[in-house]
Amino acid sequence: MASSLVTSSQPNRPPRPNLAFRRLRGQRSPAEFAAAIRRAALEIGEQVSCDARYVGRVEAGEIRCPNYAYERVFLHMFPGRTLTDLGFAPRSAVRGRRARDTEDAPPTCTANPANATSESSGACEPYEMQNPYDPYHPHDTYEESDVLRRAFMTGGGATVAAASLGPVGLALDAAAAQRPVRRPGASDAGALEEAVRRIRLLDDRHGADGLYRRAAAPLRAAYALLDAGTTRQTTADRLYSGAGELAISVGWLAHDSGRFDDARSHYAEALATARMTDDPGLEAHAFCNTAFLARDAGRPREAVRAAQAAQRVARPVGSARLMSLLALREAGGWAGLADRTGCEQALARAQALFDRGPSDDDPEWMSFYGEAELEGLEAQCWSTLGDWPRAARHARRAAELQDPHFTRNIALYTAELADDLARGGRPDEAAVAGMRVLDLLEEVQSSRIQTMLAATARVLSPHRRASGVSAFLERHTSSPRMV
Repeated sequence: MASSLVTSSQPNRPPRPNLAFRRLRGQRSPAEFAAAIRRAALEIGEQVSCDARYVGRVEAGEIRCPNYAYERVFLHMFPGRTLTDLGFAPRSAVRGRRARDTEDAPPTCTANPANATSESSGACEPYEMQNPYDPYHPHDTYEESDVLRRAFMTGGGATVAAASLGPVGLALDAAAAQRPVRRPGASDAGALEEAVRRIRLLDDRHGADGLYRRAAAPLRAAYALLDAGTTRQTTADRLYSGAGELAISVGWLAHDSGRFDDARSHYAEALATARMTDDPGLEAHAFCNTAFLARDAGRPREAVRAAQAAQRVARPVGSARLMSLLALREAGGWAGLADRTGCEQALARAQALFDRGPSDDDPEWMSFYGEAELEGLEAQCWSTLGDWPRAARHARRAAELQDPHFTRNIALYTAELADDLARGGRPDEAAVAGMRVLDLLEEVQSSRIQTMLAATARVLSPHRRASGVSAFLERHTSSPRMV
Protein backbone atom coordinates (compact mmCIF):
# COMPACT_ATOMS: atom_id res chain seq x y z
CA MET A 1 0.00 0.00 0.00
CA ALA A 2 1.31 3.43 -0.79
CA SER A 3 2.12 5.71 2.06
CA SER A 4 -0.70 7.97 3.21
CA LEU A 5 1.75 10.86 3.33
CA VAL A 6 0.95 12.29 -0.10
CA THR A 7 3.19 14.79 -1.82
CA SER A 8 1.86 17.32 -4.24
CA SER A 9 3.28 19.66 -6.83
CA GLN A 10 0.65 22.21 -5.85
CA PRO A 11 1.76 24.82 -3.34
CA ASN A 12 0.56 24.54 0.26
CA ARG A 13 -2.06 27.12 1.07
CA PRO A 14 -3.72 27.93 4.36
CA PRO A 15 -7.32 26.78 4.79
CA ARG A 16 -10.00 29.35 4.06
CA PRO A 17 -11.90 30.46 7.20
CA ASN A 18 -15.57 29.49 7.26
CA LEU A 19 -17.08 32.93 7.83
CA ALA A 20 -20.65 31.75 7.24
CA PHE A 21 -20.40 29.25 10.09
CA ARG A 22 -18.84 31.90 12.31
CA ARG A 23 -21.78 34.22 11.64
CA LEU A 24 -24.22 31.48 12.62
CA ARG A 25 -22.50 31.15 15.99
CA GLY A 26 -23.29 34.82 16.68
CA GLN A 27 -22.58 36.01 20.22
CA ARG A 28 -22.26 32.50 21.65
CA SER A 29 -18.87 31.26 22.75
CA PRO A 30 -17.43 28.23 20.94
CA ALA A 31 -18.22 26.10 24.01
CA GLU A 32 -21.82 27.36 24.12
CA PHE A 33 -22.24 26.69 20.40
CA ALA A 34 -20.77 23.19 20.80
CA ALA A 35 -23.27 22.51 23.59
CA ALA A 36 -26.09 23.65 21.28
CA ILE A 37 -24.83 21.26 18.59
CA ARG A 38 -24.80 18.35 21.04
CA ARG A 39 -28.35 19.17 22.15
CA ALA A 40 -29.53 19.36 18.54
CA ALA A 41 -27.93 15.96 17.88
CA LEU A 42 -29.86 14.39 20.73
CA GLU A 43 -33.09 15.84 19.33
CA ILE A 44 -32.70 13.73 16.18
CA GLY A 45 -31.08 10.70 17.78
CA GLU A 46 -27.52 11.44 16.63
CA GLN A 47 -24.41 11.05 18.79
CA VAL A 48 -21.64 13.60 18.23
CA SER A 49 -18.78 14.56 20.54
CA CYS A 50 -18.67 18.24 19.67
CA ASP A 51 -16.55 20.61 21.73
CA ALA A 52 -15.17 24.15 21.41
CA ARG A 53 -12.10 22.83 19.58
CA TYR A 54 -14.25 21.26 16.87
CA VAL A 55 -16.12 24.54 16.39
CA GLY A 56 -12.79 26.33 16.11
CA ARG A 57 -11.56 23.90 13.46
CA VAL A 58 -14.71 24.41 11.40
CA GLU A 59 -14.46 28.20 11.64
CA ALA A 60 -10.76 28.08 10.72
CA GLY A 61 -11.61 26.12 7.59
CA GLU A 62 -9.75 22.98 8.67
CA ILE A 63 -12.93 20.92 8.25
CA ARG A 64 -14.08 21.62 4.70
CA CYS A 65 -16.99 19.18 4.79
CA PRO A 66 -18.49 17.57 7.93
CA ASN A 67 -19.14 13.87 8.28
CA TYR A 68 -22.66 12.58 7.76
CA ALA A 69 -23.66 12.71 11.41
CA TYR A 70 -22.66 16.36 11.74
CA GLU A 71 -24.30 17.13 8.40
CA ARG A 72 -27.65 15.84 9.68
CA VAL A 73 -27.27 17.82 12.90
CA PHE A 74 -26.35 21.08 11.13
CA LEU A 75 -29.23 20.78 8.66
CA HIS A 76 -31.57 20.13 11.59
CA MET A 77 -30.26 23.24 13.40
CA PHE A 78 -30.56 25.44 10.32
CA PRO A 79 -33.56 24.18 8.32
CA GLY A 80 -33.78 25.27 4.72
CA ARG A 81 -30.01 25.71 4.37
CA THR A 82 -27.55 23.54 2.50
CA LEU A 83 -24.00 22.64 3.46
CA THR A 84 -22.83 25.30 1.02
CA ASP A 85 -25.01 27.88 2.81
CA LEU A 86 -23.23 26.90 6.03
CA GLY A 87 -19.86 27.62 4.43
CA PHE A 88 -18.80 24.03 3.67
CA ALA A 89 -17.48 22.67 0.41
CA PRO A 90 -19.66 20.17 -1.48
CA ARG A 91 -18.90 16.60 -0.51
CA SER A 92 -18.22 15.72 -4.13
CA ALA A 93 -15.53 18.40 -4.32
CA VAL A 94 -13.83 17.13 -1.18
CA ARG A 95 -13.84 13.47 -2.21
CA GLY A 96 -13.89 13.56 -6.00
CA ARG A 97 -10.23 13.34 -6.85
CA ARG A 98 -9.40 10.61 -4.35
CA ALA A 99 -12.11 8.45 -5.86
CA ARG A 100 -10.31 8.61 -9.21
CA ASP A 101 -7.01 7.39 -7.76
CA THR A 102 -7.68 3.68 -8.03
CA GLU A 103 -4.13 2.39 -8.03
CA ASP A 104 -3.11 3.81 -4.64
CA ALA A 105 -6.60 4.00 -3.21
CA PRO A 106 -6.96 3.99 0.58
CA PRO A 107 -9.31 1.57 2.39
CA THR A 108 -12.90 1.79 1.22
CA CYS A 109 -15.23 4.16 3.03
CA THR A 110 -18.57 3.21 4.49
CA ALA A 111 -21.03 2.16 1.84
CA ASN A 112 -23.94 3.30 3.95
CA PRO A 113 -22.94 6.04 6.39
CA ALA A 114 -26.08 5.53 8.41
CA ASN A 115 -24.70 2.17 9.52
CA ALA A 116 -21.38 3.52 10.77
CA THR A 117 -20.82 4.04 14.46
CA SER A 118 -17.75 6.25 14.54
CA GLU A 119 -18.15 9.98 14.83
CA SER A 120 -16.22 10.13 11.60
CA SER A 121 -18.74 7.78 10.02
CA GLY A 122 -18.73 7.91 6.28
CA ALA A 123 -15.26 9.46 6.19
CA CYS A 124 -11.89 7.94 5.36
CA GLU A 125 -9.84 10.35 7.45
CA PRO A 126 -10.12 11.27 11.15
CA TYR A 127 -9.86 14.95 10.26
CA GLU A 128 -12.88 14.99 7.94
CA MET A 129 -10.62 16.49 5.25
CA GLN A 130 -10.85 13.54 2.93
CA ASN A 131 -8.98 14.75 -0.14
CA PRO A 132 -5.20 14.98 0.30
CA TYR A 133 -4.85 16.48 -3.19
CA ASP A 134 -6.93 19.51 -2.29
CA PRO A 135 -4.73 22.63 -2.73
CA TYR A 136 -6.14 23.99 0.54
CA HIS A 137 -5.35 20.84 2.49
CA PRO A 138 -2.10 21.10 4.49
CA HIS A 139 0.34 18.36 3.46
CA ASP A 140 2.91 18.84 6.19
CA THR A 141 1.41 16.32 8.60
CA TYR A 142 4.01 14.51 10.69
CA GLU A 143 4.81 10.82 10.59
CA GLU A 144 3.54 10.31 14.13
CA SER A 145 0.13 11.48 12.95
CA ASP A 146 0.38 9.08 10.03
CA VAL A 147 1.01 6.26 12.51
CA LEU A 148 -2.04 7.21 14.56
CA ARG A 149 -4.30 7.50 11.53
CA ARG A 150 -3.42 4.02 10.37
CA ALA A 151 -3.46 2.65 13.90
CA PHE A 152 -7.05 3.73 14.39
CA MET A 153 -8.62 4.21 11.00
CA THR A 154 -7.38 1.46 8.65
CA GLY A 155 -10.28 -0.76 7.68
CA GLY A 156 -12.71 2.15 7.49
CA GLY A 157 -16.35 2.48 8.32
CA ALA A 158 -17.46 -0.53 6.32
CA THR A 159 -15.89 -2.81 8.89
CA VAL A 160 -17.30 -0.77 11.74
CA ALA A 161 -20.78 -1.08 10.30
CA ALA A 162 -20.54 -4.87 10.44
CA ALA A 163 -21.84 -6.69 13.46
CA SER A 164 -18.46 -8.32 14.02
CA LEU A 165 -15.45 -6.35 15.15
CA GLY A 166 -13.01 -8.77 13.51
CA PRO A 167 -10.57 -6.63 11.47
CA VAL A 168 -11.23 -3.21 12.93
CA GLY A 169 -7.74 -2.25 11.83
CA LEU A 170 -6.15 -0.89 14.98
CA ALA A 171 -2.82 -2.51 14.15
CA LEU A 172 0.20 -0.24 14.21
CA ASP A 173 2.21 0.03 11.01
CA ALA A 174 5.60 -1.38 12.03
CA ALA A 175 7.51 0.37 9.26
CA ALA A 176 6.04 3.72 10.20
CA ALA A 177 6.91 3.15 13.84
CA GLN A 178 10.59 2.74 12.87
CA ARG A 179 10.83 6.01 10.96
CA PRO A 180 12.71 8.93 12.47
CA VAL A 181 10.53 10.82 14.90
CA ARG A 182 9.76 14.46 14.13
CA ARG A 183 8.34 17.05 16.45
CA PRO A 184 4.55 16.64 16.57
CA GLY A 185 2.16 19.48 15.84
CA ALA A 186 -1.49 20.37 16.12
CA SER A 187 -2.49 17.85 13.45
CA ASP A 188 -1.01 15.05 15.57
CA ALA A 189 -2.95 16.23 18.60
CA GLY A 190 -6.09 16.26 16.48
CA ALA A 191 -5.45 12.71 15.27
CA LEU A 192 -4.96 11.55 18.84
CA GLU A 193 -8.17 13.19 20.06
CA GLU A 194 -10.15 11.72 17.18
CA ALA A 195 -8.71 8.28 17.91
CA VAL A 196 -9.94 8.48 21.51
CA ARG A 197 -13.43 9.40 20.29
CA ARG A 198 -13.40 6.51 17.85
CA ILE A 199 -12.53 3.96 20.51
CA ARG A 200 -15.32 5.24 22.76
CA LEU A 201 -17.90 5.13 20.01
CA LEU A 202 -16.87 1.63 18.94
CA ASP A 203 -17.03 0.45 22.55
CA ASP A 204 -20.49 1.99 22.97
CA ARG A 205 -21.71 -0.02 20.02
CA HIS A 206 -19.76 -3.28 20.19
CA GLY A 207 -18.14 -3.70 23.60
CA ALA A 208 -14.49 -4.09 24.56
CA ASP A 209 -13.44 -7.63 23.70
CA GLY A 210 -12.93 -7.07 19.98
CA LEU A 211 -10.99 -3.85 20.54
CA TYR A 212 -8.55 -4.35 23.39
CA ARG A 213 -6.01 -6.57 21.64
CA ARG A 214 -5.67 -3.96 18.88
CA ALA A 215 -5.26 -0.94 21.14
CA ALA A 216 -1.83 -1.43 22.74
CA ALA A 217 0.21 -0.39 19.70
CA PRO A 218 -1.67 2.89 19.11
CA LEU A 219 -1.20 3.74 22.79
CA ARG A 220 2.55 3.29 22.37
CA ALA A 221 2.39 5.56 19.33
CA ALA A 222 0.62 8.21 21.40
CA TYR A 223 3.30 8.20 24.07
CA ALA A 224 5.94 8.35 21.33
CA LEU A 225 4.45 11.72 20.41
CA LEU A 226 5.07 12.92 23.96
CA ASP A 227 8.66 11.71 23.87
CA ALA A 228 9.26 13.56 20.61
CA GLY A 229 8.43 16.89 22.25
CA THR A 230 6.87 19.97 20.73
CA THR A 231 7.70 23.66 20.66
CA ARG A 232 4.18 24.95 21.41
CA GLN A 233 2.82 24.63 24.94
CA THR A 234 -0.79 24.48 23.75
CA THR A 235 0.05 21.54 21.49
CA ALA A 236 1.95 19.83 24.32
CA ASP A 237 -1.05 20.21 26.62
CA ARG A 238 -3.35 18.68 24.02
CA LEU A 239 -0.94 15.79 23.42
CA TYR A 240 -0.61 14.99 27.12
CA SER A 241 -4.35 15.23 27.65
CA GLY A 242 -5.03 13.07 24.60
CA ALA A 243 -2.48 10.44 25.61
CA GLY A 244 -3.92 10.31 29.12
CA GLU A 245 -7.47 9.94 27.81
CA LEU A 246 -6.29 7.24 25.41
CA ALA A 247 -4.65 5.38 28.31
CA ILE A 248 -7.96 5.52 30.18
CA SER A 249 -9.87 4.30 27.11
CA VAL A 250 -7.48 1.39 26.60
CA GLY A 251 -7.65 0.71 30.33
CA TRP A 252 -11.42 0.55 30.10
CA LEU A 253 -11.19 -1.94 27.23
CA ALA A 254 -8.99 -4.10 29.47
CA HIS A 255 -11.35 -3.55 32.42
CA ASP A 256 -14.52 -4.47 30.55
CA SER A 257 -12.88 -7.56 29.04
CA GLY A 258 -11.80 -8.85 32.46
CA ARG A 259 -8.09 -7.95 32.31
CA PHE A 260 -8.02 -6.15 35.63
CA ASP A 261 -4.24 -6.04 36.07
CA ASP A 262 -3.79 -4.46 32.63
CA ALA A 263 -6.56 -1.97 33.37
CA ARG A 264 -4.97 -0.95 36.66
CA SER A 265 -1.67 -0.31 34.89
CA HIS A 266 -3.28 1.86 32.19
CA TYR A 267 -5.27 3.88 34.73
CA ALA A 268 -2.11 4.46 36.76
CA GLU A 269 -0.36 5.65 33.60
CA ALA A 270 -3.17 8.13 32.94
CA LEU A 271 -3.06 9.32 36.54
CA ALA A 272 0.69 9.96 36.30
CA THR A 273 0.20 11.86 33.03
CA ALA A 274 -2.49 14.02 34.64
CA ARG A 275 -0.33 14.88 37.61
CA MET A 276 2.69 15.74 35.48
CA THR A 277 0.64 18.32 33.60
CA ASP A 278 -1.59 19.46 36.48
CA ASP A 279 -4.76 18.46 34.60
CA PRO A 280 -7.61 18.12 37.15
CA GLY A 281 -10.11 16.89 34.57
CA LEU A 282 -7.87 14.05 33.43
CA GLU A 283 -6.92 13.22 37.03
CA ALA A 284 -10.58 13.03 38.06
CA HIS A 285 -11.32 10.76 35.09
CA ALA A 286 -8.43 8.44 36.00
CA PHE A 287 -9.55 8.25 39.65
CA CYS A 288 -13.16 7.67 38.51
CA ASN A 289 -12.18 4.62 36.49
CA THR A 290 -9.81 3.42 39.22
CA ALA A 291 -12.73 3.46 41.67
CA PHE A 292 -14.90 1.51 39.23
CA LEU A 293 -12.14 -1.05 38.70
CA ALA A 294 -11.53 -1.43 42.45
CA ARG A 295 -15.22 -2.16 43.00
CA ASP A 296 -15.26 -4.80 40.26
CA ALA A 297 -12.03 -6.34 41.52
CA GLY A 298 -13.44 -6.82 45.03
CA ARG A 299 -11.61 -3.91 46.70
CA PRO A 300 -14.57 -1.79 47.87
CA ARG A 301 -12.61 0.31 50.37
CA GLU A 302 -10.18 1.33 47.65
CA ALA A 303 -13.19 2.17 45.47
CA VAL A 304 -14.52 4.55 48.12
CA ARG A 305 -11.18 6.27 48.61
CA ALA A 306 -10.49 6.61 44.88
CA ALA A 307 -13.97 8.06 44.31
CA GLN A 308 -13.50 10.54 47.15
CA ALA A 309 -10.11 11.56 45.74
CA ALA A 310 -11.75 12.06 42.35
CA GLN A 311 -14.37 14.35 43.89
CA ARG A 312 -11.68 16.48 45.55
CA VAL A 313 -9.72 17.05 42.33
CA ALA A 314 -12.87 17.46 40.19
CA ARG A 315 -14.26 20.49 42.04
CA PRO A 316 -12.34 23.04 39.90
CA VAL A 317 -13.80 21.47 36.74
CA GLY A 318 -17.20 22.89 37.70
CA SER A 319 -19.34 20.03 36.34
CA ALA A 320 -22.25 18.90 38.50
CA ARG A 321 -22.75 15.87 36.24
CA LEU A 322 -19.14 14.80 36.79
CA MET A 323 -19.55 15.14 40.56
CA SER A 324 -22.77 13.10 40.29
CA LEU A 325 -20.99 10.24 38.53
CA LEU A 326 -18.18 10.30 41.09
CA ALA A 327 -20.72 10.13 43.92
CA LEU A 328 -22.14 7.01 42.25
CA ARG A 329 -18.67 5.49 42.14
CA GLU A 330 -18.43 6.14 45.88
CA ALA A 331 -21.88 4.60 46.42
CA GLY A 332 -20.71 1.44 44.67
CA GLY A 333 -17.82 1.17 47.08
CA TRP A 334 -20.06 1.62 50.13
CA ALA A 335 -22.39 -1.06 48.77
CA GLY A 336 -19.42 -3.42 48.47
CA LEU A 337 -18.64 -2.74 52.14
CA ALA A 338 -22.29 -3.56 52.99
CA ASP A 339 -22.66 -0.01 54.35
CA ARG A 340 -26.25 0.73 53.39
CA THR A 341 -26.29 4.15 55.06
CA GLY A 342 -23.13 5.32 53.31
CA CYS A 343 -24.46 4.00 50.01
CA GLU A 344 -27.83 5.75 50.37
CA GLN A 345 -26.16 9.05 51.26
CA ALA A 346 -23.90 8.88 48.21
CA LEU A 347 -26.85 7.93 45.98
CA ALA A 348 -28.87 10.88 47.24
CA ARG A 349 -25.95 13.21 46.57
CA ALA A 350 -25.55 11.77 43.08
CA GLN A 351 -29.23 12.34 42.27
CA ALA A 352 -29.19 15.91 43.59
CA LEU A 353 -26.11 16.76 41.52
CA PHE A 354 -27.56 15.09 38.44
CA ASP A 355 -30.76 17.13 38.78
CA ARG A 356 -28.75 20.34 38.31
CA GLY A 357 -28.59 19.40 34.64
CA PRO A 358 -25.85 19.42 32.02
CA SER A 359 -23.46 22.33 31.48
CA ASP A 360 -20.73 23.45 29.12
CA ASP A 361 -18.19 22.31 31.73
CA ASP A 362 -19.19 18.64 31.43
CA PRO A 363 -16.21 16.65 30.07
CA GLU A 364 -16.57 15.29 26.55
CA TRP A 365 -15.95 11.71 27.72
CA MET A 366 -19.14 11.82 29.83
CA SER A 367 -21.44 11.57 26.82
CA PHE A 368 -22.54 8.14 28.11
CA TYR A 369 -23.75 9.55 31.44
CA GLY A 370 -27.43 10.26 31.35
CA GLU A 371 -30.48 9.15 33.28
CA ALA A 372 -30.09 5.58 32.02
CA GLU A 373 -26.55 5.27 33.40
CA LEU A 374 -27.67 6.82 36.69
CA GLU A 375 -30.40 4.21 37.00
CA GLY A 376 -28.05 1.41 35.95
CA LEU A 377 -25.39 2.27 38.51
CA GLU A 378 -27.99 2.58 41.25
CA ALA A 379 -29.32 -0.85 40.26
CA GLN A 380 -25.84 -2.27 40.74
CA CYS A 381 -25.67 -0.77 44.23
CA TRP A 382 -28.97 -2.32 45.33
CA SER A 383 -27.98 -5.63 43.77
CA THR A 384 -24.73 -5.64 45.75
CA LEU A 385 -26.76 -4.94 48.90
CA GLY A 386 -29.08 -7.85 48.09
CA ASP A 387 -32.21 -5.76 47.52
CA TRP A 388 -33.25 -7.61 44.37
CA PRO A 389 -36.70 -6.06 43.76
CA ARG A 390 -35.32 -2.54 44.06
CA ALA A 391 -32.34 -3.41 41.87
CA ALA A 392 -34.64 -4.89 39.21
CA ARG A 393 -36.79 -1.74 39.10
CA HIS A 394 -33.79 0.47 38.45
CA ALA A 395 -32.23 -1.96 35.94
CA ARG A 396 -35.48 -2.16 33.97
CA ARG A 397 -35.75 1.60 33.86
CA ALA A 398 -32.11 1.90 32.77
CA ALA A 399 -32.67 -0.44 29.82
CA GLU A 400 -35.83 1.42 28.80
CA LEU A 401 -34.17 4.85 28.96
CA GLN A 402 -30.92 4.01 27.19
CA ASP A 403 -30.26 5.63 23.82
CA PRO A 404 -30.25 2.92 21.11
CA HIS A 405 -26.74 4.04 20.08
CA PHE A 406 -25.32 2.55 23.29
CA THR A 407 -25.95 -1.07 22.36
CA ARG A 408 -23.40 -2.34 24.83
CA ASN A 409 -25.06 -0.54 27.74
CA ILE A 410 -28.51 -1.83 26.78
CA ALA A 411 -27.08 -5.33 26.94
CA LEU A 412 -25.43 -4.57 30.28
CA TYR A 413 -28.57 -3.18 31.93
CA THR A 414 -30.69 -6.03 30.58
CA ALA A 415 -28.19 -8.56 31.93
CA GLU A 416 -28.36 -6.81 35.31
CA LEU A 417 -32.15 -7.00 35.13
CA ALA A 418 -32.08 -10.72 34.30
CA ASP A 419 -29.81 -11.47 37.24
CA ASP A 420 -31.84 -9.39 39.69
CA LEU A 421 -35.07 -11.07 38.59
CA ALA A 422 -33.51 -14.53 38.86
CA ARG A 423 -32.18 -13.91 42.36
CA GLY A 424 -35.43 -12.24 43.35
CA GLY A 425 -37.47 -15.36 42.63
CA ARG A 426 -38.92 -14.44 39.21
CA PRO A 427 -37.29 -17.01 36.90
CA ASP A 428 -39.76 -16.69 34.02
CA GLU A 429 -39.17 -12.93 33.70
CA ALA A 430 -35.43 -13.49 34.12
CA ALA A 431 -35.45 -15.92 31.19
CA VAL A 432 -37.17 -13.36 28.94
CA ALA A 433 -34.57 -10.72 29.83
CA GLY A 434 -31.78 -13.25 29.34
CA MET A 435 -33.03 -14.01 25.83
CA ARG A 436 -32.86 -10.30 25.00
CA VAL A 437 -29.26 -10.21 26.17
CA LEU A 438 -28.38 -13.18 23.97
CA ASP A 439 -29.87 -11.33 21.01
CA LEU A 440 -27.72 -8.29 21.78
CA LEU A 441 -24.57 -10.38 22.24
CA GLU A 442 -24.69 -11.08 18.51
CA GLU A 443 -23.34 -7.55 18.01
CA VAL A 444 -21.71 -6.83 21.38
CA GLN A 445 -18.49 -8.42 22.60
CA SER A 446 -18.13 -7.95 26.37
CA SER A 447 -16.68 -10.46 28.81
CA ARG A 448 -18.39 -8.55 31.63
CA ILE A 449 -21.85 -9.16 30.17
CA GLN A 450 -21.12 -12.79 29.33
CA THR A 451 -19.90 -13.39 32.89
CA MET A 452 -23.07 -11.82 34.30
CA LEU A 453 -25.27 -13.94 32.05
CA ALA A 454 -23.40 -17.11 33.00
CA ALA A 455 -24.07 -16.34 36.67
CA THR A 456 -27.75 -15.82 35.89
CA ALA A 457 -27.88 -19.16 34.09
CA ARG A 458 -26.48 -20.90 37.16
CA VAL A 459 -29.15 -19.29 39.36
CA LEU A 460 -31.88 -20.34 36.92
CA SER A 461 -30.64 -23.90 36.48
CA PRO A 462 -32.83 -25.34 39.30
CA HIS A 463 -35.90 -23.68 37.75
CA ARG A 464 -35.95 -25.39 34.34
CA ARG A 465 -39.68 -26.07 34.60
CA ALA A 466 -40.52 -22.37 34.83
CA SER A 467 -41.84 -20.80 31.63
CA GLY A 468 -39.04 -20.01 29.17
CA VAL A 469 -36.19 -21.02 31.46
CA SER A 470 -35.31 -24.26 29.71
CA ALA A 471 -35.21 -22.54 26.30
CA PHE A 472 -32.97 -19.80 27.68
CA LEU A 473 -30.58 -22.28 29.29
CA GLU A 474 -30.33 -24.34 26.09
CA ARG A 475 -29.65 -21.29 23.96
CA HIS A 476 -27.14 -19.94 26.47
CA THR A 477 -25.28 -23.25 26.51
CA SER A 478 -25.09 -23.36 22.71
CA SER A 479 -24.03 -19.70 22.33
CA PRO A 480 -20.38 -19.12 21.34
CA ARG A 481 -18.07 -17.76 24.02
CA MET A 482 -15.39 -15.13 23.56
CA VAL A 483 -11.86 -16.51 23.51
